[in-house]
Amino acid sequence: MSTLLAFPGQGAQQAGMLHALPAHPLVQACLDESSAVLGQSMLELDSAQALSDTRAVQLCLLVAGVACARLLLDDSPAPDYVAGLSIGAYPAAVVAGALDFDDAVRLVALRGELMQAAYPQGYGMTAIVGLDLGRVEQLLAEAEGPVYLANINADNQVVIAGSHAAMAAVAKRARGEGAGLAKPLAVSVPSHCPLLQGPAEQLAEAFASVSLQPPNIRYLSSTTARPVMQVDKLRDDLAFNMCRIVDWRALASTAYERGVRLQIEMPPGSVLTGLGRRAFPEGTLIAWQGARLDTLQALMQEEAHRPQ
Repeated sequence: MSTLLAFPGQGAQQAGMLHALPAHPLVQACLDESSAVLGQSMLELDSAQALSDTRAVQLCLLVAGVACARLLLDDSPAPDYVAGLSIGAYPAAVVAGALDFDDAVRLVALRGELMQAAYPQGYGMTAIVGLDLGRVEQLLAEAEGPVYLANINADNQVVIAGSHAAMAAVAKRARGEGAGLAKPLAVSVPSHCPLLQGPAEQLAEAFASVSLQPPNIRYLSSTTARPVMQVDKLRDDLAFNMCRIVDWRALASTAYERGVRLQIEMPPGSVLTGLGRRAFPEGTLIAWQGARLDTLQALMQEEAHRPQ
């Protein structure tokens, strides 16, 4: 059987999430290294006020994911797969050995800047729970203004992206048709839709000068739900995932079909743990946050020695 490390996306951030990381040399090394690359303390980006900025959010998610994965794997076997939702793809690529951490910090800083500059206000993302995908797609087709399908998180949970006005109109209709929830997310840009094609192309230009390596841990794309092992395809996946639909429902199913029976969600939060449960009729899904490090390491050791 196999293990997957899953890295959350924007919206999972929590004020103080870096300050809450374990006091350990491996964690401190990540904080110091990223601070040196940025020319400012990473911990300055960890406040509620700072996290109103897309760049700060994405950098904090990168550093939290890499730091905790390094600490976990310091006394555990390597996972069989890594995957990340949106910005989570970057710590996943670092942990897989495909992307240097320093380069990831630079690219993620640029990614956040490009996304924020393209839509500084008036746009975002909204979760809709309780309607099937087909009905949401119909509502989007009938909508006025820029609004698109962005994430397929589960059978009855999707995320839309676009202008606040267009999303509010779709959300109102969704609630009228029985959606249990239609709630704006803590994301200030319209990710995973054509509105970010331009920023993605600019990020791809920056990626052209960055050296990537074939991953030594299988990397699952959250947009295709398939392994990406070739450098050129990985570069494309990372650069353009901001403007492509995320299909975490399909990724979770793919992971299970490939034998994954242990998914550990890196911090912060436990969103991906909840989303994956329906796709995992057997096995263990657990989040770093709220769990003991030795428990997570024991689970990885146990899964590594389980008969195939």
